[in-house]
Amino acid sequence: MKAQVLLPKVFNFPFTYNSKYESKIGDLVEVPFGTKNEIGVIWKNKYTEPKDIKIKDIKRNTGYSINSKLIDFIEWFSSYNMVPIGLVLKMVIGGTDRFKINKDDLIKVKKTQIKEFKLNLEQTNALKFLGKIKNKFDVSVLQGTTGSGKTLVYFERIKEIIKKNNQALILLPEIFLTNDFKSRFEDFFGFEPAIWHSKITPKKKRIIWKGLMKNKIKILIGARSALLLPFKNLGIIIVDEEHDTSYKQDEGVIYNARDMAISRANFEKIPIHLVTSVPSIETYNNICKKKYRHFKIVKRFNDYPLPGTKIINLNISKMKDRFISKDTIEIVKTYLQKRDQILFFINRRGFAPYLICKKCGYKECCPNCSIYLTFHKLTNKVICHHCSFEKGVKTKCKIDGNCKFVMYGPGVEKIYDEAKEIFPNKKISIFSSDYLKTKEKTKKFFKEINDNKIDILIGTQMISKGFNFPKLNCIVVIDADFSGRGYDLRTTEKNIQLYHQLSGRAGRFSSDSLIVYQTLTPQDMTLNELIKNNSEKLLRNELSIREKNKLPPFIRLVAIIISSKEPSLSLQGAREIKNKLSIMKDLEVLGPVDSPLFKIKKNFRSRLLIRFNSRFLMQKEIIKVLNGLKISSKIKLTVDVDPVNFA
Repeated sequence: MKAQVLLPKVFNFPFTYNSKYESKIGDLVEVPFGTKNEIGVIWKNKYTEPKDIKIKDIKRNTGYSINSKLIDFIEWFSSYNMVPIGLVLKMVIGGTDRFKINKDDLIKVKKTQIKEFKLNLEQTNALKFLGKIKNKFDVSVLQGTTGSGKTLVYFERIKEIIKKNNQALILLPEIFLTNDFKSRFEDFFGFEPAIWHSKITPKKKRIIWKGLMKNKIKILIGARSALLLPFKNLGIIIVDEEHDTSYKQDEGVIYNARDMAISRANFEKIPIHLVTSVPSIETYNNICKKKYRHFKIVKRFNDYPLPGTKIINLNISKMKDRFISKDTIEIVKTYLQKRDQILFFINRRGFAPYLICKKCGYKECCPNCSIYLTFHKLTNKVICHHCSFEKGVKTKCKIDGNCKFVMYGPGVEKIYDEAKEIFPNKKISIFSSDYLKTKEKTKKFFKEINDNKIDILIGTQMISKGFNFPKLNCIVVIDADFSGRGYDLRTTEKNIQLYHQLSGRAGRFSSDSLIVYQTLTPQDMTLNELIKNNSEKLLRNELSIREKNKLPPFIRLVAIIISSKEPSLSLQGAREIKNKLSIMKDLEVLGPVDSPLFKIKKNFRSRLLIRFNSRFLMQKEIIKVLNGLKISSKIKLTVDVDPVNFA
C-alpha cells in the first residue's frame, strides 16, 4: 500500500512511501528522507509522484495523529499566507525530538490556592453575552476600558468550556506578559497553566505538545506560535489585546496570529473571543458591519474613575536642556508626597536615538542597515535595533582631538538621568527590554513595584501592556507627538490604542490619578479626543480616511520585498516581478520603490505593493506567477500578506 507523506520541509507537496502499517490521513509517521529519518504526516491522496523516483518504506507509525480540521487549516494557512505547506506543518509538529519516549515526560500539575472572585453586574452581563452562541463558529469582541475586569470574564467563560472536556487556547501578544498573567490565572483556576513561547525549553515543549495531543492539558497560554499546536479537542480561542501589532510575525513564516486564530476557529467550528480596550481598525470595521458580535464594559471593576488629564504646553513650560518641564515636576512632587508611584513614559530605548559630532558632522550609523545607531549609556555603546550590531562610541574626530557629540532626542536612559537629578532621594528604575532580560530580574522588578519599593518608573510601550501596578497614580508622557511617522500607515490607530492602554495603567485603586501629556502641539485633534476618552470617534474618522484612500480594511494589500547584497539587483528584480504581475486582472501593482529602511543586515531592499479588492482572494494566482519566475539566485523574495509594518 502506498501513502502520501507531507514532511516539515520547504515543500508544497507530499512524497510517496510504501506502508505496511494500517495508516489513515493525519497519522504521524517516521520516514527516511535523504540520510536522516523525519517525522511526517499521512496526507491527502491528491498528488502524483514522478515515475522515476524510488519509493521507500515508512519506518514506523508514532501513534499520534492530527485531525482533519487541522489538516484543512494547514492547507488554508499555506495558501492564504503564500507559505510552503511543509513549513506550516513544521510549526505544527516541531522536530523529531517531540517523539522520543521519555519516562520523565510527565504532566505535573502544580496546585495553587484559589482566590474568590465575584463578577459585578457588567461582567455578569458580558459573560451571558459571550455564552449565547454555543458549539459553533462565532466571533465576539469583548471591549472594556483597562481595569474593567475583562480577564475575569473570559476566565469564567473558559471554566464553562473545560467542564465539557474541551480545551482552551489563550493567545497573548508578548512573551513577557506571561509571568504576570500566570499569577492571575493561578489565583482563579487553582493550578499552574501550560505556557508556550519561544523561550520554553525543548523538554517542556515536548511534554506540552504530547499533553495537548492526548487532551490532558486543558488550557494553554501562548504567544503566536501556539496557534498552530495540535489540540485534541479545542473548544474556544481567546485573543487577548487583539489590537496589538505584535500578533503579526514579520520574520520567517509571516502571518497575523489574530487573523489566523479567527480562521482556525472557523475550521474548528468553535467560538473565538477578541479581547481589547480599543479594537484594531479591522475589528472595529467588522463590528460596524455586524460581522462580529460586540459587548462593551464601560466601568472599571472596582468603580474607580479613569485618570484625569493635564496638557503641558512645552512652548510655554519648558526648562533649558531638559525634557521634564517645571510644571510637570510640581505635579509629580504632589504625588510623591502621597507615596504614590510615578511613570515617565518615553517610547525610545537607550539614551539618545542618534549622535552627531558638532565639529566634523560625523554620524554614528549602522554599517549593515540604513539607520542611525542608538546610544546606550548602560553599556557605553551604540546599538542597531534592527540587526543588533554594536560598537563603542567613536572618539577620534576628523578635524582635531576628540569628537564632541551632540545627542539628539531623549531615550529612557536620558529621562532616567534627568529624574535622578530632579528627585535624588527617590528610588528610580527603568522598565525596558534592555534591562529586563532574565526571568529572575523581571520577577525581582515586579516584586519591588508591588511592594512599593520603587517610586518612579521610566518606561517604554512595554509598560502599557496588561500590567497591574496598584500604587501607580501619575503618568507623564514625555513627548505626546501624534503626528505621522512617514512610512507607517497605522500611526493614528497605534496612537489611539497605545495611549488609551497607557492611561489605564494609572489609578486602578485610587480616585485621584492623573496622566500628563507634555506636547508642542496642544491643539492636536487626536490628543484632545483621547483626553475626552473618545476613541470611537477617532476610529470612525480613521475608517473614513482609509476608505477614501483605498487602504485596508477596504482593500487588500500584499507586500513583496526584493532584497539583495547588490542594490541594482534588488531594483532590477522588482521591475521584472512587476512586469509579470501587471498582466493579471483585478489587481494593481504599486512601485517598485526603495523601502523606507533601504538596507537591513547588509541587504538592499526594494518594495512592491499589490492592491486588490478585499472580496477577492488573489494569493493563489500571485504565487503561481512568482513560482514561474526565473530570477537571479542573488535575490531573495519576502512576501507579506496584509502587511502591518511598511518599513
